[in-house]
Amino acid sequence: MDLIPSFSVDHTLIIPGIFTSRVDTVAGEMITTYDIRLTRPNREPAIDVAAMHSLEHIIATFLRNDPDWKDEIIYWGPMGCLTGFYLILKGNRAPSEIFDLILRAFRSVESVSVVPGATAENCGNYLMHNLGMAKWYASRFADYLAENQGKSEIFEYPKTERLVTEDGQHFYDS
Repeated sequence: MDLIPSFSVDHTLIIPGIFTSRVDTVAGEMITTYDIRLTRPNREPAIDVAAMHSLEHIIATFLRNDPDWKDEIIYWGPMGCLTGFYLILKGNRAPSEIFDLILRAFRSVESVSVVPGATAENCGNYLMHNLGMAKWYASRFADYLAENQGKSEIFEYPKTERLVTEDGQHFYDS
């Protein structure tokens, strides 16, 4: 079985940032999946689950209501490893081109007083939210982005070299 492309990224080298995870064509339309990485995988603790859930609700609501971007948004959701989010947009832009959108989205969390959609009718686990911690993570990430916006490494994935034999057999790290 082939290793999927996102597993070819050396997770010991990933830093917080905005990265292109993959570009696909679906029904003739190009779409791009972005890795919005808030923490360093395997080096920092995973994001608190309740805070991650709150960030999912708050930022999804922000993105789908942004007048300039709402028609481009396909998906916003958490990574299973709890180190960041996936954002899927129509088109194919460089990560630096969505920098302002992501920074505004995370800055917007500070002004939220109630997590949108955090009711039994609207959410599958409405009691699992932590707005205070969501604000802390959002502020930390937004400050990091602002401090590092001129650095290319917050936009470029580190890649792991994979050995491929002459007959095409792949060897992966364990």
